[in-house]
Amino acid sequence: MKLQVLTRGVRRPACALSVLAIFTISAPAEARVKFGDRTLDRGDRGHDVRVLQSWLTKLGHRTEIDGHFGAATRRSTRRYERTEEIRVDGRVSRGQARGMRRRVESDRSRKASSVERPTGEARISFDGRTAIAPKGAPREVVEAIAAANRITDKPYIYGGGHGRFRDNGYDCSGAVSYALHGAGLLDSPLASGGLMSWGQRGRGEWISVYAHGGHTYVVIAGLRFDTSGRGEDGPRWRPESRSSSGYVVRHPRGL
Repeated sequence: MKLQVLTRGVRRPACALSVLAIFTISAPAEARVKFGDRTLDRGDRGHDVRVLQSWLTKLGHRTEIDGHFGAATRRSTRRYERTEEIRVDGRVSRGQARGMRRRVESDRSRKASSVERPTGEARISFDGRTAIAPKGAPREVVEAIAAANRITDKPYIYGGGHGRFRDNGYDCSGAVSYALHGAGLLDSPLASGGLMSWGQRGRGEWISVYAHGGHTYVVIAGLRFDTSGRGEDGPRWRPESRSSSGYVVRHPRGL
């Protein structure tokens, strides 16, 4: 009987040591996981969760950085998913982690160059028909303005610019599509309805597309390109402002 008690006494420390060994091995391993190496979900802990929380905060979704994927982190993740217009499930897959990394790096690059980036606006040239891009504007902005300049002598034609980019005339969405295509921001023409979901939500720093079911126009470097306004109809640069009430506003990422 004493031998049996002694045997149990010997085995118990071994069991306790095994549990301790498992804990000490697995905990650091979890802490070393890099962001994007696994899908993150509620209840997860580790360095990658801290990175997620830090990046959510940088992208405008303030989150406590404690390394624990709790309810607050899940809410921030869902807000981020809604903003990016991706599946809203409160989880961060490997693919979503790569997208978030690109988003953070893009914002970081834009902020780094913002010191040298001019804030001037485009202006209408002396010919009264074409526009001049502000000095130092991004390549896409310069190319969008140059493309729009090529069709400012065209008339308004309903449906123009939709069967093909080069046309005899343009309607509102056809003209906007032509300018965006010239900047490499659009592969094929879109009607107003399509432009309502194009790009990212809200006004852009350089390019903003305004669209509703019946009309579309674009503001590039502060100057409106529109088929209607004062003077003749057709794709023209319009120096006067226009009410944006009732319009959905979209912009290309990074611009």
